Amino acid sequence: MMQFLSERMIHRVNKGAALLALAVLVLFPLLMVLYNGVAPDGEWLGLEAFSVLAEDRYIQIFINSMLLGIGVVIGASILAAPLAYFMARTELRRHRWIDIVLIIPFMTPPYIGAMGWILSMQSGGYAEQLFPFLAGITPYFFTYFGMVLVMSLHLFPFIYLIMRNTLENIGGRLEEAGLIHGGGFFYRLRRIVTPLFFSGYSMGALLVFVKTIGEFGTPVTLGNRIGFYVMTSQIHTYTSIWPLDFGTAAILSTVLLGVSMTVWYIQQWFVSRKHTKVVSGKGQTRAYNPLGKYQVFAWAYLAGVLFLAIGVPYFSVASTAFMDITGDGLALSNLTFSNFIELFAGSGREALFNSLWLAALAATISVALGVWFAILIMKRNRAPEKTMDFLSLAPNTVPGIVVVVGLIFFWNAFWNPIGVYNTWMMLVLTYVILYLPFTVQNIKAIYGQLGDSLFQASRMSGASSFYMLRKILLPLIVPGVLAGWIMTFTISMRELVGSLILRPPNMDTSATFIYSQFEQGSQSLGMAMALVSVGLTTIVLIVVEHYKDKAQSYRAS
Repeated sequence: MMQFLSERMIHRVNKGAALLALAVLVLFPLLMVLYNGVAPDGEWLGLEAFSVLAEDRYIQIFINSMLLGIGVVIGASILAAPLAYFMARTELRRHRWIDIVLIIPFMTPPYIGAMGWILSMQSGGYAEQLFPFLAGITPYFFTYFGMVLVMSLHLFPFIYLIMRNTLENIGGRLEEAGLIHGGGFFYRLRRIVTPLFFSGYSMGALLVFVKTIGEFGTPVTLGNRIGFYVMTSQIHTYTSIWPLDFGTAAILSTVLLGVSMTVWYIQQWFVSRKHTKVVSGKGQTRAYNPLGKYQVFAWAYLAGVLFLAIGVPYFSVASTAFMDITGDGLALSNLTFSNFIELFAGSGREALFNSLWLAALAATISVALGVWFAILIMKRNRAPEKTMDFLSLAPNTVPGIVVVVGLIFFWNAFWNPIGVYNTWMMLVLTYVILYLPFTVQNIKAIYGQLGDSLFQASRMSGASSFYMLRKILLPLIVPGVLAGWIMTFTISMRELVGSLILRPPNMDTSATFIYSQFEQGSQSLGMAMALVSVGLTTIVLIVVEHYKDKAQSYRAS
């Protein structure tokens, strides 16, 4: 009895500590954004503070952000829809390697993709060097439509996976009924597939919209170049370029946070009111619409999308990295390894090393916190556990730059005694908070598949909770732990917005090094760093996946 009471008390203390940790990491920084939004510069103004948004430039910035979000949702949907159909309902679904290839654009840092496109499409760039007749078209890239194109090519894999899974879940029984009653292809598409498809698609469209208006890399590299300013690029200007204006940055961050939360709520409300069950117990068939001789058009479309999403940016990045003199253009005589030699001989080596150990430390801390939070969340489904679940996932639904602004307000406050601000610890803390949802979700997914028999047998044998954690639970959730670690490590290595705003003086990461070299005109050195960073993260991914497969084999046995 005493042991039971002791374990119950330990669980309560543990749960309280976890809630406090999440409040400090996530909740308090976001509340600081809201507070500084209504009390800029410490003076309480309430809603009057937002009157500054009535100025024409802020109205235009807000409109630009909304137009960009809507444009990318449309662009990404147009790119993804045919691919989702081909992979869900035609002969192409046998080639599952296509799914892996289509993830590459999403795993490519968006600012690197944007830089690659800029190098290709600028005056005298690679596009004009290879195809001179494009000289009349390339200037149109440096417009709103160019930004939509670049961001759509980055985000379409995300919405593609949701579209494909939704189409696969719809199945073929309803379409077969429509066909028997004389419904043609377009009639069935309009009256059967589209209504069933829309609720799942709306989730993907929402997430793409939120990711777009919160995106920093492409707006700050391409948008600033063409004068298309959005809220994220303006917040960065106010928080990092003199004269600093944290009051207006807080107001814009509050607006951006409000838009994201409002769109999220509308989508959840819509899905809850209009949700059609597409899987029943009457036997489910997979819809199959063979393309036959038209299959060549599907392969041609796939090749075209991959050329734009992967071929163009990576060709530009690789060509620039191996180029001796940028002005001499593409020529075998202009190829060199000197950029890589200079990279490892100079400050680039230190920036790369900084990224490696910062990302590895952040991933390790994030995994430790993820295991702690996931175990508590999965044990019960009461209010404290739901609160922990919501807070652990919140950084994934809030634009990254809003989280960064909140961290500035909270950790740089005069009353905060913990001196992590303006040190390397601030970068680690930022990475942990931004990517904690990945570790929690991966561990929860594995934990949810475990049965109770092993734990019940252990309890009957007198095992303590700590013993079951150490000997049973942790070995079984290793695949989720490794998946969360590699995701956090990979994305932390390429993280730009937090690194750019919160890095201490004279400390570079690979992302800030690439950005500064590109902005200063040393594109070759910056692209050499981009290639090395992508190569290193790929190697680490392969190694960790190898150990993850071993862990899964052990778990299966």
